Amino acid sequence: MRRAGRGKAYVFGVWGVIALASTVAAVLGYAVVGGMSTAVVAAVTAVAAGAILAMIADTMIPEAFENAHLAIGLITVCGFLVSFALSHA
Repeated sequence: MRRAGRGKAYVFGVWGVIALASTVAAVLGYAVVGGMSTAVVAAVTAVAAGAILAMIADTMIPEAFENAHLAIGLITVCGFLVSFALSHA
């Protein structure tokens, strides 16, 4: 966004709104889905994970490949391994 000419206030404002919306969605999701069966929770989590992977593949990986070239595969795998390790800590 900075390279597109947006100011710091705009960038932080957008990310602040995204963080706030994510917090509200997480609280509502926990309130609505939290008491449901583990199968429903697993299905919702799988859909959310698929959405994140689709966003990464569509938006972030092409841009990262421009900067890191062939190392981006290794960097991505390391990121997933760290995420997995943190979720099981």
